Amino acid sequence: MRFKTSIRNIQTFSKLTASLSSLGKVAWVRLDDLNVRFTIIPETGTQVWASLSIDSIFEDYTIQSNAENNAINLELPLPPLHRALKSAINASSASIRLTKRDGVPVLSLTIITNTISSGNTANGFLNGASQDPFGDNAFREQDLNAGREREAVVTQDIPVRVLTADSVEGIHEPRVREPDAHIILPSLIQLKAISDRFTKLASATSTGAIRSGGANNIPKLELSANMHGSLRLSISTDALNISSVWTGLTNPLLDPNQVNPDGEGLEDHPSTLLRERGPDAWSTVRIDGRDWGKVLSVGRLGGRVIACFADDHALILYVYLANYEDGTDESVLTYYISSFSA
Repeated sequence: MRFKTSIRNIQTFSKLTASLSSLGKVAWVRLDDLNVRFTIIPETGTQVWASLSIDSIFEDYTIQSNAENNAINLELPLPPLHRALKSAINASSASIRLTKRDGVPVLSLTIITNTISSGNTANGFLNGASQDPFGDNAFREQDLNAGREREAVVTQDIPVRVLTADSVEGIHEPRVREPDAHIILPSLIQLKAISDRFTKLASATSTGAIRSGGANNIPKLELSANMHGSLRLSISTDALNISSVWTGLTNPLLDPNQVNPDGEGLEDHPSTLLRERGPDAWSTVRIDGRDWGKVLSVGRLGGRVIACFADDHALILYVYLANYEDGTDESVLTYYISSFSA
């Protein structure tokens, strides 16, 4: 079993791990010849299934195993990986390899940073001379290596568990019925700011029940979309009822071949039926405001985000990241968020 690669875009990789680690501390990572997958399945809250093209974060990618497609499955703690990547932000290069330390499998992150060596510069000599022009140190021997570039190499090990193919065979993405509405979201940074504000207002104006942490008393945001380009975010408590509406958004067209393998039309699709009911027909989900704020942290990665609403059932987000070289949508992060009952 062998895995080694250079990190092409350290900043993007660091932002990705920061976003994922806010939702779960441990990820299932699948590496193979085709792509890199990160999966977060917490006991409660949002599930994440991220499928990244190799070129979006890696280069000089080498992998070898006895499994199909040279697949390697790992259980990876995300916070240590994110801390290691943060320390590599200003590095000139960084690489990762799967190895062992004292019999324990680790992902070994090697960071190379170019630094300017310290030494007595001419400016330092003159400053010293001006303070005591006739002292013993008025004339000093200069370091000829002063100011030369030096290479600093730091290696950090992140312990991992290597999983067998059989142990992950039964893991699959949640099955969700066809959505009633699908819409391209506005800026996630803007959406997160308003969502966090609504959640804080709800917590501040609610009784002690919310602060007690009961599952039925957490701040719940209501998110709705129609098939006429509108998105509505609202929250309601005994003390307040506020909402914010975006209009002029895009409802992307569905590919009939993806919805119906036989190529049949979309006349009876739930989103078509919702569109026919007009702009006052909405598909709505109710979600945990705090969890939703963590989901929206993926906005730091940029990209196009499509939200699919299965009314009163689930919200699925597809976050498309542009390919590093040709700008195609080859990398996608999929978020599954269950809806609270009305």
